[in-house]
Amino acid sequence: VQLQASGGGLVQAGGSLRLSCAASGSIFSIKATGWYRQAPGKQRELVAHITSGGNTNYADSVKGRFTISRDNAKNTVYLQMTSLKPEDTAVYYCAATIEIPGAPIPYDYWGQGTQVTVSS
Repeated sequence: VQLQASGGGLVQAGGSLRLSCAASGSIFSIKATGWYRQAPGKQRELVAHITSGGNTNYADSVKGRFTISRDNAKNTVYLQMTSLKPEDTAVYYCAATIEIPGAPIPYDYWGQGTQVTVSS
């Protein structure tokens, strides 16, 4: 199983970006997916999370600006980011809890990071 994160880039403050996290491989089901970010010198933090049932939660710092969604048919989760601020600058990672055929329990998988830079 692989997670491929994409969509990062350089944007001016107030702009928007959409990140994608696509899962591939032998997947039975995706239980939940989260977007995390890590800025230089800071700890990695959870930004947004979505369950298989569509329940979402967000970090207080992004509520009202970021929206997480999923396309189950494509095994893809999106993070729509609007009204971006310089403090949103970080490497963004996606992580998913995935059931694979034949495994007794779900496993956690991480994608590679994608850089988001917001200029002031």
